[in-house]
Order: sequence, then C-alpha cells, then structure tokens
Amino acid sequence: MALQQYFHACKYVSRNKVYMTQSSNNRQGKSPAEEFAPLATTFRRRLLAGVGSASLVAVGANFGGLTSFLLGLVPESGRSLKLDVLYPIEGYSRRIENNEGFEFIYPASWVGDQRLLYRAAERLERSLDPLPTNSPKSGNRPRKNLNEPIVAYGPPGSSGELNVSVIVSPVPLDFSIETFGGPKEVGEAVVKTITGQRSDVKGTLIESTMREDPKMNVKYYELEFKVESPSFKRHNVAVCCARGGRLFTLNAQAAESAWPELKSAFYRIANSFNLTS
Repeated sequence: MALQQYFHACKYVSRNKVYMTQSSNNRQGKSPAEEFAPLATTFRRRLLAGVGSASLVAVGANFGGLTSFLLGLVPESGRSLKLDVLYPIEGYSRRIENNEGFEFIYPASWVGDQRLLYRAAERLERSLDPLPTNSPKSGNRPRKNLNEPIVAYGPPGSSGELNVSVIVSPVPLDFSIETFGGPKEVGEAVVKTITGQRSDVKGTLIESTMREDPKMNVKYYELEFKVESPSFKRHNVAVCCARGGRLFTLNAQAAESAWPELKSAFYRIANSFNLTS
C-alpha cells in the first residue's frame, strides 16, 4: 500500500501540470504583501535565528545583484550558511520547508504556485485560531489531498508543464523503499505504474541511481524517465526517500523538446534535495 501511494504520487506529478501565475486578482481586496505578511514574518524570524549575525551584516542587502555576485565567488560557503534562501547563488534560490523537513534549490527566476501559497496562508491563519476541545491539533490535521504538492515552482506565466514539485505522503513507520529492490527495480515499477493500463501512454526508464546520507540514515533514489502519449511528451527527474513515517517525492518535469537545455538544471535540483529533520 505504501509503495502504491508513492507510485500514485509520481503518477500525479508526471501526468498533471502545475500552473504558475502572477495574478493581480487578490482575495477580499488584500494585496499580496498583506496576504502573506504572517508567512513573511515567520520566515524572517526563523532565518535570523538560524544563521550567524556576522554573515547577515556582511551581505546586508542585494544591491543591484552585488551580494549574489559576491556569493557566487564562494558558492559553497554561501550555501553552507543557507544564504541562498535570501540571495540567489549562481542563479539558484533555496527552499527550506521546516514543517515537513526538506530543502532543495530551484532556478531563481521561477515562482511558486499561487494556489499552494494561498492554502499555506489559510493553514497559518487557522493555526492561530483556538481549536474546539474535540479537534486534533493543527500540526496533526491531515491534508485533504495527499497527492497534492507541498511546494511547486516554475517559470512565471508558463503553462505549468515545466515545473518542480514535492509531495509528502504518510506511510508506515517501518516503510523502506529498498525493501522493494534496487534503484532499477523501483524505477521500472514507477514507470509501469505511471503508464497504467493505457495503451496510448508509454513510459521509459532512462537512468536510476541511489545516494546515501549516513548521518541522516536516508537513501535517496534518483530516477530519470520519459512519459509519452499522443498529446504530450515529457521528461522527468524524480527523487524519492522515506523517513519517520513519511514518503518524500521530488519531481521535475519538462517537455521532451526542452530537455537538452534543462538536463543540467534538473540534475542540480535533484542532487540538492535533502531531508533536514
């Protein structure tokens, strides 16, 4: 059942688009700044508590891109301090999801899916309200759609076919992906599940590897595959891992025609995906 949840998640992100918009329509007349002010305040507080004050004084502000340029001269140092959360380094920004416990980098020019941002703001709003005595704690409230991404990014104004997203699904505490085989076996099973019983959808596993983080005791399975049908041809790079009763799936997808120019970026995104807790 747990592996089926993972396969279904891969199927969701591989066959569906994530729409990236910069809409000017605001809910209830609120500006974007007002809408996400609580999230911004929380983010700044956590960041200030998590990095050294000396580093913050050094970078100050990204005047005319100067800070990003300087950090690009010593990219590993900037990344180790997580400064790419604030300032792009070598064209990439970092997303740290503290609640779910993961991080990854993405092209700095990409924007977040507004639907997910609105829902995050609503969840934060609800978490600040007192709960009835018979309600579960806000942190334990289950998401309505377990196959919906936690985060998603893509080029602004695009159709959504080019994007990177992360899905987190609940699994048994003893769930282990390696139980089902090595990277090749897992990759083949994923591709087979994506295509399903449809004769007009074809999936092809191109490459499958595994990297391990001994410190966190986590194995990351990285898969490259194609999904084709009469209506679309897409190239995907996915990363999956499991820890603490949760299954994490990062998926980056693009039209097959755009793959050659995006290959390097996709693998850079995939290699940056790590669990943080």
